[in-house]
Amino acid sequence: MRIAQIAPLTESVPPKLYGGTERIVSYLTEELTELGHDVTLFASGDSTTSATLEPMSSCALRFDAALRDPIAPHMAMLETVYRRAHEFDVLHCHLDYWTFSLFSRAATPFLTTLHGRLDLPDHAPVYDLFPDVPLVSISFAQRRGLPGANYVKTIHHGIPPDLLTPQRVEPSYLAFLGRITPDKRADRAIRIARRAGLKLKIAAKVDRVDQAYFDATIRPMIDGDQIEMIGEIGDDTKSAFLSGAHALLMPIDWPEPFGLVMIEAMACGTPVIAFDCGSVPEIVDHGLTGFVVDSEDAAVAAIPRLQRLSRHAIRQQFERRFTARRMASDYLDLYHQLAIRERPRLRVVS
Repeated sequence: MRIAQIAPLTESVPPKLYGGTERIVSYLTEELTELGHDVTLFASGDSTTSATLEPMSSCALRFDAALRDPIAPHMAMLETVYRRAHEFDVLHCHLDYWTFSLFSRAATPFLTTLHGRLDLPDHAPVYDLFPDVPLVSISFAQRRGLPGANYVKTIHHGIPPDLLTPQRVEPSYLAFLGRITPDKRADRAIRIARRAGLKLKIAAKVDRVDQAYFDATIRPMIDGDQIEMIGEIGDDTKSAFLSGAHALLMPIDWPEPFGLVMIEAMACGTPVIAFDCGSVPEIVDHGLTGFVVDSEDAAVAAIPRLQRLSRHAIRQQFERRFTARRMASDYLDLYHQLAIRERPRLRVVS
């Protein structure tokens, strides 16, 4: 198939450090290409791919110091894809509702994977205007925020099986991985680690918008000894970081649409202790790949039970449920359905 992948331009594909959506776009693009499909990736110019790259900005917008309007390059990209839509069998968009109006006017079928939260009241009027646009949710929990939308499938994320692997290290701390935001609740992770008497390593990004929260709430809790902030890390160090942890703590306080860090931990054989919010019960197999808890007390109580879990079994469950190949196969099934459904019937001339 001729497939266009349309990615956000904020980060490169894959991102150099933190970045969820662009990471998934990369994994999917590479798998589709390896399976023999003709894939064109519309993304930032510093992206790396085995597909055909169509650079829509010189670099990831996050790192463009001269940029003043991040919407402008996105609008230019969407118009470019629209004008070239006839070159593809399907357009796969990762920009939420941005493409709905323009791509609904194209003859080429398109679908949109929704990567963010859908429970904001501003969303409903937009989705109501486009009731026929095919949408992919990344968890069933994600749908609760917008239950009436046109979901055609739920496809859980997947990552390459050899990207992150278990390392032979003795676990010696608890881990927190991702971003520092009020919703991610690093403060809970710190309290859990302190109560358990274990070291906590925080590998996290602090966005500019969250700097004040970090300075006021999280920084005073970091002592550099039991609680250590190590900053953003890339894929090259995640295996060692996660393998060295007794567990990944994910004490979230929001309706997490998926939570990529959970399956990254599982890929390393590391169990997850996560709060029962959003997609968590769909991703964590309670008692097998970790524990789903509802309070800090329950999280602390789960820590001694970690030794009952098999890291080998956790890795096996990851391989069964969360590989990039499984994700690509799910999307391919959907691409074929859309292409057949939208393809005009040939007129028979006798």
